[in-house]
Amino acid sequence: MTTARDIMTGSAECVGENETLADAARKMLQLDVGSLPICGEDKRLKGMVTDRDIVIKCIAQGQDPSSTRAGALGQGKPVTIGAEDSVEEAINTMQEHRVRRLPVIDGHELVGMLSQADIAKNHPEDRVGELLKFISMEY
Repeated sequence: MTTARDIMTGSAECVGENETLADAARKMLQLDVGSLPICGEDKRLKGMVTDRDIVIKCIAQGQDPSSTRAGALGQGKPVTIGAEDSVEEAINTMQEHRVRRLPVIDGHELVGMLSQADIAKNHPEDRVGELLKFISMEY
């Protein structure tokens, strides 16, 4: 059985919950990614922030990304996958929550990120097509 750990992108970098959204945007630029996990002072995952979140939930609402903390967008329980969970379970989780990326955790520690691209490179083509179609459907 192929696990999330087997195909994930390891060593995910977080934005701290007390860092600003401007800091998050700079990290996204530097890492060439569209989202980052938000980690707390306790090193636990607090949520995810996307480039779209910064635009829609901060800038478009007249807030200043240089003073708005990333933790302000880390609401609720983040959708994750366990490192030893199967790729099939990851696909099902992505479909259920309509997300393109999953933080991979081992216990309470963030150990990587699993994206659609990771799955596409390492899983049968028909299942990947189903995942992409499902996530891309309109609500």
